Amino acid sequence: MEASTMQAVQALAASHPGYFRAYSVVGLMALIGVLFVGTAFTANRLLRPFAPTPEKLLAYECGVDPVGEGWAQTQIRYYVYAFLYVIFAVDAIYLFPWATVFSAPGFGAGTLVEMGVFIGFLAVGLLYAWKKGVLEWS
Repeated sequence: MEASTMQAVQALAASHPGYFRAYSVVGLMALIGVLFVGTAFTANRLLRPFAPTPEKLLAYECGVDPVGEGWAQTQIRYYVYAFLYVIFAVDAIYLFPWATVFSAPGFGAGTLVEMGVFIGFLAVGLLYAWKKGVLEWS
């Protein structure tokens, strides 16, 4: 099985002489990017001032000195609202390109059915959230 795979790769390379050369350019650019980031981090570490003091090591939040424990309880409903927002933001991201494709000739019926299915899934999710009482602010 391995020999046949190698033969297929060699046949592909022979039929497309620039095929692997394009990947070598991508690999070279990735290597240059990694070297650039590594050089920047190294230069930052060598050139920055380093003078830790107890005041600098304290947690800082909006100008208020930290008092008490670092643990605080948050209600789950805030996360659910954020999740619902993300769902409908993604919905809006898909609706705008769909509207431009829908107006193009030849795409009308198929894209209308696809978007109906998409909106249907979102409606079921919203109905589920409503039935669970997630949308009630208490």
